[in-house]
Amino acid sequence: MKGYGWMIGVLMNLFVGLSAQNVSEKLFIPPFDFSLTLSGNFGELRSSHFHGGLDFKTQGVVGKPVRNIADGYVSRVTVTPGGYGQAVYMVHDNGYTSVHGHLLRFAPAIAKVVEEYQYENETFAVDLEFKPDRFRFAQGEVFAWSGNEGYSFGPHLHMEIRKTETGEYIDPLQFYMDKIKDTTAPRATHIMIYPQRGKGILNGKQAKQLFALANLKKPLEAWGEIAIGIKAYDYMDGTHNNYGVRTVKLYVDSVEVFRSTVDGFLPDENRMINAWTDYEEYVTKSSWFMRSQILPGNRWRMLEADEKGGVVTVDEERDYQFCYELEDLYGNSRKYSFVVKGKRQPIDLWKPEGKNFLRWDRKNVVWDLGMELIIPEGMLYEDVELNYSLRKDSASVSYEYQIHDTPVPLYEGCMLKIGIHEFPIADMSKYYVIQKKKGRKVSMGGYFENGFMHAAIRELGTYTVDMDTVPPKVVPLDKGRWHTGNVQFKITDAETGIKSYKVYIDGKFALFAFSSKNARLKLKHPERLKKGVLHEMEVVITDYCGNETREWYEF
Repeated sequence: MKGYGWMIGVLMNLFVGLSAQNVSEKLFIPPFDFSLTLSGNFGELRSSHFHGGLDFKTQGVVGKPVRNIADGYVSRVTVTPGGYGQAVYMVHDNGYTSVHGHLLRFAPAIAKVVEEYQYENETFAVDLEFKPDRFRFAQGEVFAWSGNEGYSFGPHLHMEIRKTETGEYIDPLQFYMDKIKDTTAPRATHIMIYPQRGKGILNGKQAKQLFALANLKKPLEAWGEIAIGIKAYDYMDGTHNNYGVRTVKLYVDSVEVFRSTVDGFLPDENRMINAWTDYEEYVTKSSWFMRSQILPGNRWRMLEADEKGGVVTVDEERDYQFCYELEDLYGNSRKYSFVVKGKRQPIDLWKPEGKNFLRWDRKNVVWDLGMELIIPEGMLYEDVELNYSLRKDSASVSYEYQIHDTPVPLYEGCMLKIGIHEFPIADMSKYYVIQKKKGRKVSMGGYFENGFMHAAIRELGTYTVDMDTVPPKVVPLDKGRWHTGNVQFKITDAETGIKSYKVYIDGKFALFAFSSKNARLKLKHPERLKKGVLHEMEVVITDYCGNETREWYEF
């Protein structure tokens, strides 16, 4: 009887497991009725954020019907020049919310409400929220059509799945594993080794060093504390795209010292990507390295490490066996091994200067003649010793402040104040804070108050104040086709950027869609134009310093 009881227990567990699996599979259906392939996966490394969903290819075209993946209602609709472009937020009855971006158009009932709002408020940008009984869609019902709107560079559907209660992003691929084939393992190309400041050395140097995995034929020589980073991507069958790696494990002498598993994150954890990756390498070289180290200010839950946070101590003159294991959601894995040889080497001690030393675990204030930067506690991921300098130029609007010579990320915007000592123009709305970055000026915006420009910055770097008195440019495109309704412009601003635009035809507001990826304005509803008559058009463009351009046309 004991044996039979054990067998019954196994069968019951198997039944429960299969039932749970079936329930999981039935939670969501695919958004399309054709075979699924991905151009982007969950957790890919992006600028200051993780990719929060899947990018489904749409066979190279726009206009594919998008099906509701589970019963629910439309809770929000947004229209923006960049980002998701046109997007639908769907709250499902099963406790999840899906987000669908880069849409070409909405279902007629939704489109009618959006269009009415745009004309009534004379705006292209829309952010509307709806109650549960306004727009309900059953599973499988079409609520939109796929497109290439917003910050998108090819037809596709961006789809996220979030937990409705917490807003946590989760990997949608787990619900579609039987729909997408993947037998290809992730691959790595390089590692970066980071001798810890004042505590480690590698091959006689205390700076970080880059190595191609294919060329690691002989052991590296190190002493003291070092950390490792890896450059790697995942791949899938039948595509040429590269993807983010779901799981990275680092072993030293067969003992796991670090693991990252990119399977979910909360909205306030998104910028923690800058603490996990090598921020300097990305900003300066557009190269992604995932560090197998948890910096003290990194609160991202998807990282696990030993008591040293992934830092390895080399304190014996012997070979240390390092091994990386990369794995995707399907269990495809690949290993990379290399040897670090313990060799005693002199390590220069690190003695930080108090004035320019920033602590990650407390409030910091950086100040100098005409400048103050307040960094609240929790904004830094690790201690920083500033390489600070001040450049005075009596002919400039303000002094130039180098608040560190390499880019250092801040978790949120921190208030920077820079004093103005020259006022070439009296209109204070024309001044703005700039960051000098890789030979170019990046506008940080800001406002003037009590002799200082105030702006929130998210990176330590070089900052000063400049003026913007140049209005935006408007360039008509293909005027010979305007009579057909194909009315387009290119609008640009060289300094602070386009803040707003309005177009009036025959004295009435005309809705123009703006694409931030190509700076184009295009008439949204040409069918509203009366045929066979002369039209008068006024175009008004404003930048973030209030400079305005007005142009008049006839067609």
